[in-house]
Amino acid sequence: MSTLAEVGTLKFRRTSISRIVRILLWLGLAALILLAGAFGYAYSVAHSALPQLDGRLQISGLAARVTVTRDSHGVPTIETANLEDLFFAQGYVTAQDRLWQMDIMRRFGSGELSEILGEDLLKVDREQRILGLRAAAIKSLQTASPRDRSFFEAYARGVNAYMGTRAHKLPIEFRILGYRPTRWLPEDSVVIANDMVKDLNYHYFFDALAREKILAKLGPELTADLYVNRSWHDRPPTVMRENLNQPDTNAGDSDDDDDDDSPDNSVTRERIPSPGVLPEGLPVNGSNDWVVSGAHTVTGKPLLSNDMHLGHQMPSLWYEAHLHAGTLDVAGVTLPGMPYVIVGHNQRIAWGFTNVGPTVTDVYIENFNQQGAYQTPSGWVQPEHRVEMIHVKGKPDVSVDVRSTRHGPIITELVPGETRPLALRWTLYDVLHIPLFDVNTAQNWQEFRRAFSQFDAPGQNVVYADVDGNIGYQTTGKIPIRAAGDGSLPVNGADNAHEWTSYIPFEKLPSIYNPPSGILATANGRITPDNYPYSISMEWEAPWRTARIYHVLESGRQFSSADMLALQTDIHSDAELFAAERFVYAVDHATKPSARAKQAADMMRSWDGRMQTLAAAPTIAENSIFELRRLLLEPKFGSAPSDPSKQDAVLSWKTYSWQMRSVWMENILLHRPKRWLPDAFPNYDELLTAAVEAAVNGPTVPKDLASWRWGEFNAVDIEHPVLGKIPIIRRWSGPGVQEQSGSGYTVKAVTRHHGPSERFTANLADLDQSTLNIVTGQGGNFMSPYYMDQWKAWYGGTTFTLPFSAKAVDAAKVHRLVLEPGR
Repeated sequence: MSTLAEVGTLKFRRTSISRIVRILLWLGLAALILLAGAFGYAYSVAHSALPQLDGRLQISGLAARVTVTRDSHGVPTIETANLEDLFFAQGYVTAQDRLWQMDIMRRFGSGELSEILGEDLLKVDREQRILGLRAAAIKSLQTASPRDRSFFEAYARGVNAYMGTRAHKLPIEFRILGYRPTRWLPEDSVVIANDMVKDLNYHYFFDALAREKILAKLGPELTADLYVNRSWHDRPPTVMRENLNQPDTNAGDSDDDDDDDSPDNSVTRERIPSPGVLPEGLPVNGSNDWVVSGAHTVTGKPLLSNDMHLGHQMPSLWYEAHLHAGTLDVAGVTLPGMPYVIVGHNQRIAWGFTNVGPTVTDVYIENFNQQGAYQTPSGWVQPEHRVEMIHVKGKPDVSVDVRSTRHGPIITELVPGETRPLALRWTLYDVLHIPLFDVNTAQNWQEFRRAFSQFDAPGQNVVYADVDGNIGYQTTGKIPIRAAGDGSLPVNGADNAHEWTSYIPFEKLPSIYNPPSGILATANGRITPDNYPYSISMEWEAPWRTARIYHVLESGRQFSSADMLALQTDIHSDAELFAAERFVYAVDHATKPSARAKQAADMMRSWDGRMQTLAAAPTIAENSIFELRRLLLEPKFGSAPSDPSKQDAVLSWKTYSWQMRSVWMENILLHRPKRWLPDAFPNYDELLTAAVEAAVNGPTVPKDLASWRWGEFNAVDIEHPVLGKIPIIRRWSGPGVQEQSGSGYTVKAVTRHHGPSERFTANLADLDQSTLNIVTGQGGNFMSPYYMDQWKAWYGGTTFTLPFSAKAVDAAKVHRLVLEPGR
């Protein structure tokens, strides 16, 4: 009986197992069918949204025929007979490739994300509504010239014409998020421009508020140490060195040894001394631009290069285009949602941008009484009120009452931990002029400067070259002159002691034309010469990229376009190399370093200074720098809260954030002042060794230090904000996380979410040999062949020529679309 029972039990178990297996197989099959169906649906929707690139289309709103010729990377050359049709077509063509990106950019700038994404985006929307980017855009457009306003209106009509023909074939992001785009308005373009101004010129007042806290804690001497704003490494573009054959030296630093840096490409194949610099964490990186005259090139004509370093996004921030109507013939990068070319060249001149970083946002501490009025020199005044209504998906609308004083909106809620009524004075509120059409059509230096004299914001360093062999540099932007102060601290709003009295005259901004050296370069560092009479920026960026660029360009070589690309992708860092040398010296002279610290020192000892993907030494050096900063500042300010969301609200060692903080570190390490040596350490060697110990013994550090790759530590992360969250599509929607070389202090300035947004070199000897590439591609649809076709070039450090002449455009033709006036 027991045997029969066991047999029956086994038979039952086998039957049950077989049934379970069949069920699992059917479930798996069903899942595969659902997966295939979902993928098929996504494929169908995305494919249906692909734009028409060939043939003919009749478009209502055009006065004349437009030809759109695309090359092998989807870059359009748009040609027509008149300017209004040209900008109409630019709006239409850009919307073909980037409609959803354009819509999300205008929603972000306007504070309208909650309407489609829900209450999680309410904080972002509240900030944009308080700052009033759309209100400022409407004001700017109202004051624009009739000509410029007509171009924005034409662009808007072109976008709307495209949307009108694609009601049932919208990009897949609209389907996924369940909404349709509204009509494009001319002010939408200015909103996008205003948000770019915010990205580049807005955030500095946060450092002023942090500085106020630190000053109250430390007093003036130590605060002055921290907030240094100049360096002997600075290379203002209008100041010429007397002898280009003299290498950079630090005559006052007896500890500074020369080391062979084993340069990383042929452009930098000479011995370069290691300057006394030390990076401080991974900085927010800026941009590079330079121009060399024909005396320094293989062609005898200028070469101009520009790589603007901005936040990564998917699709790419820029859209390449070539615009041609009558005498306007210009090519380069455009900003989706905006007419014109932002950076590029026309038939005679070329130009490039880096951010000046001017101090154009001041914080005023207002004094309100119980009746809600604020104090002014002439008495108590009621603030203006602007009511903003935010639509929230699935929730009731949220009303925001924006109070504004004579200085600007009250921004207290935008500053974590702040309770005082703070008003923001910002040049954006003075009306933004956008003279890019005049820049695009300028034919010489005089017309170029005349155009940029009207450029209000964001303040840019502009380099210039023309086909006649001239080169130049011009600072741009509306920069305030104050009755007192420089914007580096919040000030009393009740009196006029710190009011803006005027703006720096354009003719007084730094500028130079055809310098004797034949070399001009900027990389967000200090641009003002000694004894310059005005304050442009309270916070220049660190000088290391600028110094490196000048060092290479002043080598005496004759440069080609390929050499310019090699410099744009240069990954040698004298900054990190010097840090490593100092750590090695400290460990060698410490009393009892651990075996692991000695191992780390040996790895840094043999390092050549290149921030290579597979190298461990730069990872060790960078983490040691971070720990050194903590050890120096934590005794002064206290430890940081464990909750990252609370760090901005309290004073801690992480409160200190300054673009020239590496210069502060350099000064400390060169002079070793007793006032900064923590009590826990007898000398600086023990302090630096402790930083190395902390860096290599952290919980996330691998046991094998040699496996601690820099590329993994400083990886780039580019994901589509919507498609990147959908498993079935994610792998095709963006590069994702990729290891990368370079650092924040290399010419190839990169961090996880920032890097070169484009790489451009104009060859004034032959404009058809100019080169340009963006990060991923022209397309905004993941099914487009132009969605990610430029990624390998960006990642690998190669580029593409940008055809310009009619012959070159025709030879590069892959698609041709003719837009004809509708009947």
